[in-house]
Amino acid sequence: MKIAVTYENGQIFQHFGHTGQFKLYEITDGKIVHTEVADTNGSGHGALAGFLSQRGVDTLICGGIGGGAQTALAEAGIKLYGGVSGDADAAVNALLSGNLSYDPHARCDHHDNEHSKGGDSCGEHGCGHQSGH
Repeated sequence: MKIAVTYENGQIFQHFGHTGQFKLYEITDGKIVHTEVADTNGSGHGALAGFLSQRGVDTLICGGIGGGAQTALAEAGIKLYGGVSGDADAAVNALLSGNLSYDPHARCDHHDNEHSKGGDSCGEHGCGHQSGH
């Protein structure tokens, strides 16, 4: 199993399509055996699913995420745990222990103009409509 987390300074970055890094976790027998931080080089929404797929990722933990990115991940066979915030390592450990609190309907809707006039600021406020954990 290989898990990716949208990543910034140890925390889960809150907008999938704008993440500059993923922290990748290789899992064997339910334990983390290797981690690395990979730069996305500004791949953008559509290319990020391919970026993850090329690295053998089968699970993604993130904050807010748009519908198009969700579709691309599903097509790549990557299981999504959205609407998560906080420490990246803690989230992976919670997933492995079956205790991860996430929102299966987490969406980042700024593309649909549902954010306030602040514009594209998901990274500042969490965005993922995180009710109902």
